[in-house]
Amino acid sequence: MSAMPAVRPQVPHFSSGPCAKRPGWTLQALTDAFLGRSHRAKGGKAKLKRAIEETRAVLEVPADFLIGIVPASDTGAVEMAIWSMLGPRPVTMIAWESFGEGWVTDVAKQLKLKDVTTIKAPYGKLPDLSGVDPKSDIVFTWNGTTSGVRLPNADWIAADREGVTICDATSAAFAQPLDWQKLDVVTFSWQKALGGEAAHGMLILSPRAVARLESYTPPWPLPKIFRMTKGGKVNRGIFEGETINTPSMLAVEDYLDTLGWAKQAGGLKGLRARADANAKVIHDWVEKTPWIANLADDPATRSNTSVCLKIVDPAITSLSVDAQWAFVKDLVALIEKEGAAYDIATHRDAPPGLRIWCGCTVERADLAALTPWIDWAFAAAKDALPKAA
Repeated sequence: MSAMPAVRPQVPHFSSGPCAKRPGWTLQALTDAFLGRSHRAKGGKAKLKRAIEETRAVLEVPADFLIGIVPASDTGAVEMAIWSMLGPRPVTMIAWESFGEGWVTDVAKQLKLKDVTTIKAPYGKLPDLSGVDPKSDIVFTWNGTTSGVRLPNADWIAADREGVTICDATSAAFAQPLDWQKLDVVTFSWQKALGGEAAHGMLILSPRAVARLESYTPPWPLPKIFRMTKGGKVNRGIFEGETINTPSMLAVEDYLDTLGWAKQAGGLKGLRARADANAKVIHDWVEKTPWIANLADDPATRSNTSVCLKIVDPAITSLSVDAQWAFVKDLVALIEKEGAAYDIATHRDAPPGLRIWCGCTVERADLAALTPWIDWAFAAAKDALPKAA
């Protein structure tokens, strides 16, 4: 077995969700949390409204868009939009990884909409988007969290579209440029790019999305946590800090703390630069490492947050898929045992490989310290494979 690397990452947290806390984070950052009180009290509502206002400032959301804190993380935010808005027009579903596939299932099998076009691509590739119908509503992810493939831009969305666009941006927000003029619904969760705590989603609506909510009533029942209108008008309270259900004020304080750090880190420009620099560490290592490759074929579509990698060593690729998964599990277990990295196996629905979070809350020096450990673990796991007779 080759010698272990001498340096470990100071923070070995590279999970793609929940993601690493912001640099320097401690529990002391939460001492001002509004605890033991109603979130509807003056102080609680002020905290929630501040979270919305600071989201707008850091993420550079247009002034005429609404921003709401909603239940059930990014999933809840996407479901609210899908169940409340889809139906009056044909729908185009776009999927190239597991979360996009999940929205396809919801629309086709749960809502059972009839006029649905699905555009798909396998893991590692982006679909051909040139023929997307501008008269249809469009549902898609911006960054494929489980494939490492992202949209390079929104040029394929027509500026004069007739439908609304619903974008799951949970692993793109704060790290990749979002074209707000092409997006009508944008969702993300606190535990992704900014390393917040779970169960809270953010729902951002353009004026066009608001118009859809106020002009269309779906024919199916809507659970309470999905309802965004009252008397045919959008419930503005949701977008001013009056949440539909009880939020965790401890998680709210954590989000506010991280938004404050984000401003100090240079705002959106600084956050994107951190993610780009982090991803470059991994991409540069991949370029000089013969046994591994990016899952994303096209460099222009490679994610700078959820970097997904595939093993290309013939000794591994010649194994059955189950055996390849076993190899990956052995590899990551070796690294975890040494405390050098946690949660870097790729998603269970993706091809066997590695997935390394490179978002802005990760430090570049920790990623640089990580790659020798992956090399060491690969060699050790490969040496442990049964030798051919």
